[in-house]
Amino acid sequence: MSREMTLSQAAIGTGGLARKAMLVLAGSAFIAVAAQISVPMLPVPMTLQTLAILMVGFAYGSRLGAATLLAYLAEGAMGLPVFANAMNGVAFAGPTAGFLFGFVAMAWAAGVAAERGLARGPVGTALSALLISAALYIPGLAWPALIAGGFGIDGGWIAQEASFYWAHFMAPFLLGDVVKAVIVALMVTGGWKALSRT
Repeated sequence: MSREMTLSQAAIGTGGLARKAMLVLAGSAFIAVAAQISVPMLPVPMTLQTLAILMVGFAYGSRLGAATLLAYLAEGAMGLPVFANAMNGVAFAGPTAGFLFGFVAMAWAAGVAAERGLARGPVGTALSALLISAALYIPGLAWPALIAGGFGIDGGWIAQEASFYWAHFMAPFLLGDVVKAVIVALMVTGGWKALSRT
């Protein structure tokens, strides 16, 4: 299947290695800033971290999107406070580590959707964003439920009942996922419309 042009390619061209490196740095900085923004919402505040990851994936495409998230994780591993609540690599041993690793696949999947032309209109982009956000719960829940204990990590969130993970890791965030999917769809669609006018 042929690849569609992504939003970043349409805006600034494919460019060389230096341009791609700048996009990776800019994208990882964008995600780091968004991770610190918390919007009041019920039942829990909504951070804009996954919104930024979806935006990067939809705008950059699969390869550059995944590379940006690998750079983002590397920045956290080096001790930079780029994760939510100004956390750094310490978060890799915490209850949300599975989500961090899943972010790479999230950006890649959003990029694939963009390259296949599924992220041009508001409906296709919103549906893609919702499905990708739902898939993020697979590594997000696998880490505390099945994997972390094997690494000798101990905590009250290890190997609990399914109801625990539903109540603490999923249910409070579902409404925020829907809101972010709609916002991302509007932003991506708006970006394409703005480019079509130039």
